[in-house]
Amino acid sequence: MQRLNSIRNWLGRRAEELLALVLASLFLAFLIQIAFRYFLNLPLGWTVEYVSIAWLWGILFGYAFVTRDSEIIRLDIVYSAVPTPVQRAMDVFTGLTCAAVFLWSLPAVWDYVTFMAIERTAFMRIRFDYVFAIYLPFAVAVAVRCLINVWQAIAGTHPRYASGTGAEAHDYD
Repeated sequence: MQRLNSIRNWLGRRAEELLALVLASLFLAFLIQIAFRYFLNLPLGWTVEYVSIAWLWGILFGYAFVTRDSEIIRLDIVYSAVPTPVQRAMDVFTGLTCAAVFLWSLPAVWDYVTFMAIERTAFMRIRFDYVFAIYLPFAVAVAVRCLINVWQAIAGTHPRYASGTGAEAHDYD
């Protein structure tokens, strides 16, 4: 188990580094776009396209492989007002529903992504199946994350069920 945790932590650090590179390249392309458009009066189409693709990949890759469950912002006014057993039931229901929707949609998403191989982006000529391919691991990762939350809700092992771990218990000094 220790070996598995060390591999997971190593992969997590590499995912964070990859996401940082994507965000840095996005920012650099954005600066190039500003310089060429406003200082040289030579707008570049590829920068807009690259920033859009990098943003898409950064958001979906980041949520799938970098963001931890504890880092997700939730609007939980009703959730926090109910007792823990009701919270657990809500977590089971929403987790199963979310996982079912993502898993149910996978065949249609696969068909769409593979179909988009016939189209290319306007400036960089990247096949659209490459652009949209990140959605497949994103959908699987979200479904797996939902099912893990369901398991933790059933077992009562999720850290949010421990008393004093809610947002109201944190010290923000």
